[in-house]
Amino acid sequence: MCGIVAYVGKRQAAPVLLGALGVLEYRGYDSAGIAVAGKTFTLVKRAGRVKELGTGESIEGTAGIGHTRWATHGAPTAANAHPHRFGRAVIVHNGIVENAASLRAECLARGEAFSSETDSEVIAHLLDRYFEGDLVAALRKTASRLFGSYAIAAMCGGREIALARRASPLIVGVREDGVIAASDLAALAEKGTKAYALQDGNFALLSDGGVHFFAENGEEISLEPLDFKGEEGVPAKGGYPHFMRKEMFEIPAAIANSSINYDSFAAKIDLNRVLCQTEYITFLGCGTAYHSGLCAKFAVERLARVRACACLSGEYRYGDPIVKRGELVVAISQSGETADTLAAAQLAKERGALVLAVTNVAYSSLTRIADYVLATGAGREVAVAATKSFSAQLCVLFRLALSLAAAKGKRADLRGLGSLPVLAEAALSAAEQTKGWAQDFLGAKSAFFLGRGADLAPAMEGSLKLKEISYLPSEGYAAGELKHGPLALVEEGTPVVAVLSSRGIAEKTMNAVHETAARGAKVFLVTSLEEACGEKGLAGSVLVPDCGEVFSPVLTTIPLQALAYFVSLARGCDPDMPRNLAKSVTVE
Repeated sequence: MCGIVAYVGKRQAAPVLLGALGVLEYRGYDSAGIAVAGKTFTLVKRAGRVKELGTGESIEGTAGIGHTRWATHGAPTAANAHPHRFGRAVIVHNGIVENAASLRAECLARGEAFSSETDSEVIAHLLDRYFEGDLVAALRKTASRLFGSYAIAAMCGGREIALARRASPLIVGVREDGVIAASDLAALAEKGTKAYALQDGNFALLSDGGVHFFAENGEEISLEPLDFKGEEGVPAKGGYPHFMRKEMFEIPAAIANSSINYDSFAAKIDLNRVLCQTEYITFLGCGTAYHSGLCAKFAVERLARVRACACLSGEYRYGDPIVKRGELVVAISQSGETADTLAAAQLAKERGALVLAVTNVAYSSLTRIADYVLATGAGREVAVAATKSFSAQLCVLFRLALSLAAAKGKRADLRGLGSLPVLAEAALSAAEQTKGWAQDFLGAKSAFFLGRGADLAPAMEGSLKLKEISYLPSEGYAAGELKHGPLALVEEGTPVVAVLSSRGIAEKTMNAVHETAARGAKVFLVTSLEEACGEKGLAGSVLVPDCGEVFSPVLTTIPLQALAYFVSLARGCDPDMPRNLAKSVTVE
């Protein structure tokens, strides 16, 4: 899930490459590097973030490739940073070469030396071996030897750059100053760019003459341009100290835009006809998207009385799933490039399910697999921890649940749904109270988040947020499960956060709160029930607006996101770029 970029044109390549890598850094920031062809060939790579490469102003040349890395094979060192060079070949790679060990052994047997521990370096060795003047032909032959996933940009001593794609995203942009390719459309940046998405098995050649596309068999092909009007380049924080903070305050707009998007996309795909035939729904996702699916499962069963389940994509794809007749599979991915979700969606489709994609990127790999697409309206999200994109997913999924209820002739309580943007503003204001809780998490060995019913998924999401950006071990549990093992870990001062919006089971949830408080836990409550804030034994509480139990995760998760942010700062962590993680998980 690294980010790659390639450029051939009229401008100096180094600043172009570095600018694009700044946009792509959410995909990995363990190390970075660029290679530029000019009067001389310059290769610079460093451990750490893109800024460690400098400005590139002293590097001459108008063609080059670049990479920002999320380490899979080999530690995040300068030696393992891309680009990798062997002989005449220089490459950058996003993906995993699953047969790298056998290919490396083959190269070593020929007497070739390796300078890194990565799987990617074998690509340069193969390319150098096969290059006989035709760069695309050499890359095709190289790619035929690779098992796994890849987006590759390669040079072999000249200004031409060849590209290859399989199961890793790669977009080509044509603009006035030249041609550029990158892992993400946002990195192509400039308005007036005509963008093309390579498909699996496609190749491309970038040169001073423009771009040519090729099928897997080497035949030149044409690709349809994407509907792309240009985007801003490196995003700005807009006066906020961190992107995560900024994106949290964009939640109300993300909800409103996603509701508008839902109406537009639902009309295009005749969604009501699809839902009338739906007898069973499976929601697929990873991480935060999985938690969105859990919320959607609750909503679908409560509102539409249609059986549903939520599955982790990585478990579904290897679990030999049973696909029921009339089943709709909803694949959820912010980026639309999550490897496990793509594979799970493809498997579901092969087994007869209709696949509906819920994604923030309407031109992604997931949208090309899916039969139907509902695009959220979160806008670009830079921080690794999902905030506004989670809220946008919930908005679209809850609208889907309501549409399904209507298709099944069920009457649903719409209380609070139309007011969610305004209510989210109030929740953001209330969430500021969690700043005062952060000190109680500093000396803790672990933390627990509890919820039942509609509150369970928010508890799990709150726990995930805390783990990923503050590095504090944390677990989200069904409140009733606490006494079946986890209570043994609660000791004096252990932070416990309870989520409560379900009035019908409020007493049951509060039983767990009292059980932990009795063991010396510091118990905090996020609730939409005003009377619960007065419960004895609470170290703190946040009251969010009441929008109804089903839709409550949109609001209850906001203080949990804020809490994770404040704890991250208190522990001296970077909430935007947590260690070992990347925004878009495009590898297994």
